Amino acid sequence: MKSKAAIHAKKGEPLIIDNIEISAPKDDHVNVKMLSSGICHSQLHQMDNPDYPTPSLLGHEGTGIVTDVGKNVTHLKEGDLTIVTWVPRNPIKGRWVPDLGNMTWNETPLKGTGSTWCEDVSVWGDYVIKIDDDNPKDISSIVGCAVLTGAGAVLNTAKVRPNESVAVYGVGGVGMSAIKMASILEAFPIIAVDIDDSKLDFSKKFGATHTINSLKTDPINEIHEITSGGVEYAFDAIGLKITNEQILPSVRGGGPGADNIGGMAVMIGMPGDEMTVDPKHFMFHQRQYRGSLGATYPDKDFNMFLRWHKEGKFPLDQLVTRKYKLDQINDACEDLRNGEILGRAIMEY
Repeated sequence: MKSKAAIHAKKGEPLIIDNIEISAPKDDHVNVKMLSSGICHSQLHQMDNPDYPTPSLLGHEGTGIVTDVGKNVTHLKEGDLTIVTWVPRNPIKGRWVPDLGNMTWNETPLKGTGSTWCEDVSVWGDYVIKIDDDNPKDISSIVGCAVLTGAGAVLNTAKVRPNESVAVYGVGGVGMSAIKMASILEAFPIIAVDIDDSKLDFSKKFGATHTINSLKTDPINEIHEITSGGVEYAFDAIGLKITNEQILPSVRGGGPGADNIGGMAVMIGMPGDEMTVDPKHFMFHQRQYRGSLGATYPDKDFNMFLRWHKEGKFPLDQLVTRKYKLDQINDACEDLRNGEILGRAIMEY
């Protein structure tokens, strides 16, 4: 079967829109006709990475309908409405990534770690989560990455509780999802940190109680001023070296004694190769630093997020602010790179 896709053929060059060939799924794969896909900043990192394999397919959050099922896949059937994601239903230790399905371009096997930027995909079955048929078929796509990453870090990694204080560095789609989850959990205060005033204003719609433009003031000092000593939890939803380094001193300090621990800094955004952290934060203040890698239980959490959307608690329709078609993907990537997208953008097929 032929299907149109955005193909990453070479670093630094625009994506190529062309037909690919898709065969019957492998035994542990399914084929899915995509209806929509989120546009994630992670794909920009992949396109900029000289070591990322080519030719490859991109995209790792999407909504579609199952069209063919490998014989070893038992949780899905043809016709199921699903979310395609990058977090497996059953946890895997380490960084093993399954192969793409039987997809080729000009008879060359396609590579990559995701494949939702195409009209049809062949994908490992454990990356495909059934959702109820009455869910929206466009905005539900962002549950597969933006929502699960940001909201999951707050809900399942930090386990934020009512009246605990939160700061979120970076208020794109992931950061906004973290803010919304903190709001649902009744955290206070919820402090949004960014360099763009329009994004900071937008964050107030999702529950931010305070905003800090880090180009205009020192965010660490401002957070300590707002909270009288630092937040319980600070999240880096960007992944830059400077934000990697800012979140730990943003949390409150502890001190000597058992259980006299400080706050927790949580890295969500894809980081670079290095950062510098003052070890005294750990020794003298018992502050904590940890990562959060797609901290969700897809079978349970995806339908919960979608139910919250229906109830008006987690308004996905407000988080999605731009929509593109597949042949506009290079424009979408440029808009994302230039910081022109509030919340999350999606493609519709």
